Amino acid sequence: MQSSAIRKTFLEFFQSKQHQIVASAPMVIKNDPTLMFTNAGMNQFKDIFLGNSAAKYSRIADTQKCLRVSGKHNDLEEVGHDTYHHTMFEMLGNWSFGDYFKREAIAWAWELLAAVYKINKECMYVTVFGGDEKDGLAKDMEAYNFWKEFVPEERILFGSKKDNFWEMGDSGPCGPCSEIHVDIRNEDEKLKIAGKDLVNNDHPQVIEIWNLVFIEFNRMADGKLVSLPAKHVDTGMGFERLSMVLQGKQSNYDTDVFQPIIQEIAKLSGKKYGAEHKADVAMRVIADHLRAVSFAIADGQLPSNNKAGYVIRRILRRAVRYGYTFLDFKEPFINELVSILVEQMSANFPEIKAQQALIKKVIAEEEISFLKTLANGIQKFEQYCQQNSVTKVIEGNFAFELLDTFGFPIDLTQLMAKEKGLDVDMNGFTKAMEEQKMRSRQAAVVDTDDWVILKDDAVETVFVGYDSLEAEIEIVKYRSVKAKDQQFYQLVFDKTPFYAESGGQVGDKGIIYNADEKIIIKDCRKENNLSIHITDKLPVTIEAGFTAKVDENKRKQTANNHTATHLLHEALRTVLGSHVEQKGSLVDDERLRFDFAHFSKMSDEEIQQVESMVNAKIRENLLLDEKRNIAIEDAQKMGAMALFGEKYGDHVRVIRFGDSVELCGGTHVNATGSIGLIKIISESAIAAGIRRIEAITSEKAIAFYNQQTSLLEEIQELLKGSKDVVKSIKNLQEEVNELRKQITVFNKEKAANLQDTLLNSKQLINGVNFIAAKVELDAAIIKDLAFALKEKQDNLMLVLAYENEGKVGLSVMVSENLVKEKGLDAGKIIREIAREIDGGGGGQAFYATAGGKNPAGIENAFIKAKTLIV
Repeated sequence: MQSSAIRKTFLEFFQSKQHQIVASAPMVIKNDPTLMFTNAGMNQFKDIFLGNSAAKYSRIADTQKCLRVSGKHNDLEEVGHDTYHHTMFEMLGNWSFGDYFKREAIAWAWELLAAVYKINKECMYVTVFGGDEKDGLAKDMEAYNFWKEFVPEERILFGSKKDNFWEMGDSGPCGPCSEIHVDIRNEDEKLKIAGKDLVNNDHPQVIEIWNLVFIEFNRMADGKLVSLPAKHVDTGMGFERLSMVLQGKQSNYDTDVFQPIIQEIAKLSGKKYGAEHKADVAMRVIADHLRAVSFAIADGQLPSNNKAGYVIRRILRRAVRYGYTFLDFKEPFINELVSILVEQMSANFPEIKAQQALIKKVIAEEEISFLKTLANGIQKFEQYCQQNSVTKVIEGNFAFELLDTFGFPIDLTQLMAKEKGLDVDMNGFTKAMEEQKMRSRQAAVVDTDDWVILKDDAVETVFVGYDSLEAEIEIVKYRSVKAKDQQFYQLVFDKTPFYAESGGQVGDKGIIYNADEKIIIKDCRKENNLSIHITDKLPVTIEAGFTAKVDENKRKQTANNHTATHLLHEALRTVLGSHVEQKGSLVDDERLRFDFAHFSKMSDEEIQQVESMVNAKIRENLLLDEKRNIAIEDAQKMGAMALFGEKYGDHVRVIRFGDSVELCGGTHVNATGSIGLIKIISESAIAAGIRRIEAITSEKAIAFYNQQTSLLEEIQELLKGSKDVVKSIKNLQEEVNELRKQITVFNKEKAANLQDTLLNSKQLINGVNFIAAKVELDAAIIKDLAFALKEKQDNLMLVLAYENEGKVGLSVMVSENLVKEKGLDAGKIIREIAREIDGGGGGQAFYATAGGKNPAGIENAFIKAKTLIV
């Protein structure tokens, strides 16, 4: 059965069981500080499990794209080495929200696997929760007895809490689970050892394919379990593993999910898959990582140096370095595989087709950049070996630096070291790696208390901030949070005028107050569908009523900037073309930042045209046309623009200003004239195919123009009231350039005159002509002087110093024959003597330089240099 049919069969089966089939949520998560990526099928239903949202359907099924790079069996560095773990994978799942429970979940799972997919019943084992004394939980005999209706008791196994009790996190909804495992070994292997003895023992052919989770408890912050008012079912089946079983393969990578990509990699590399282990691992790594990176980009997450972007960059770079090391790809190649992936996956995930050009462009640019980084890393490795030629062991800290800074896997460093007859200090490397992990864990520690519920009957917070900046509110729950030695409180209201940060717009600030006290609201954030208000202290009378008041000026300026982004988006599409799509934004009361898809730098004329167009729309004073809570289909018919990577509900809000029509939940002006004007401050690249515009509006824009006018007046005054400022500055630049040329000629003549003086000052020490002197020249002239002296004097060791505005420079030149015959090394010498000037440096064996900040140490540097002559 082809993988596409496997997926279709799953969804149709549960549709026949009255399940609503829903689309996959984006793989990149927003509005949840605990997760960067969807790592399980249940993530998009987390709000329902937490009680923050009501379930629209009591039964749901889907296939969810997921990403895992850490945790149980999911260390990134292990992916590709076994047959069944991945970074990006599909999770087939069915859910019940307070509807059916264990009996139906178990019966339907067995029906689908045994009767529909026709997996051999004798090859399947099931596990149930074996109880836990610490939590006071007995064995899950309910699930056990249901399984007995389908499976012989010898194939029903009790599992530990570790394997058979699912938890969302340290706190939150949880419950026992029942796993279904399949033994796909050959008959000879099955005779040697029973399959039940290999369940949950990391055997590559005795694998878990489906986990049925029965959510019936809530784990409190103190560790106690409390029964939930409604019981839920959450199941997840690995699509890739299921395909392996149904297609009779021994590896996920041998299925039609991966083979088209792997065979294309084999073709491009000129190697045959299955012929050589290391090449096979590399092809599996690349095929897996291509999927993860492509889907992340399609969902709006670009590679970068922080947070989710760093994870994607790390995954992509791992694929590049495996291709570089084991398949001899020295030029970009991964981007050429995107079309194969799109052909495979676009029928079920249309976003991958819609974003194909961007995905290919971003991956190609990242490949080019990282291949340069790899080359720099190799150069760094070679320099290290030159500078430490005596040692036979590469320091662990240096090996870790290569990994952390240049993306070198440790096996590449070991391979390069082996070629030079060197070992790598693996203990030191492991220690450095663990220390970094510990720092990361400590930085991420957040201690969150349980919610203190004040009103049990409270429903979802009502946002009234579109219509009013004040509201009479009550606090329905609160909790304390500690992070990085700071304590603050999170408050949830029954209704709120405060906009919670989302969609690129920052959260509102303001106050809540009554006759007795006033509490400052520092921020308002969206977390798991809750509008959370951040404050440094709790009200004394927490159960009292309050007036919530938003900071009006900040809200007004933020609304100006948000509406301006809509007008900017429309103008960019008009000037540059309809390919322009928003890829991110940041809107606050100071400025706006707008990221968009476009493959070249905007010209000055294009920027001016866009700015003029937006200002024209502002002057038109276009009125806000707002449609709240309309069907998504109706919004699409209106031409409303949606963002890739955003998940929209069945009903949405549409914002129109003239020709600009967008789906948006943010706050806006009532008419564009309120914005005043817009000024684009910068336009730049932030990633391959992604440009960024930063702009200011209203009072900030006026202040900018006033500042520029004052600056121009000051320049005119300095230029003696010149009417043609540009011409006067050009004349000054020409004069400065001419003077610089004269200074360069003068310094060269000065250096030439110095040569004889310096040669006459040489001292003969152990057969070495040693010269040390402080000169009044710049670094470039000193280098020319050093090379000139080397040509005139054999057996030369030269140390020159200069001082400029409190900074010191040192240069060391050593004749090539002294490097070979006496082992003198300018790089090592410069590192030693640079300490005397409180500096550091490096270079090659015959010429090296250093900088420092202690001019008083120059003489000591000369003295130390003399002692290094052997």
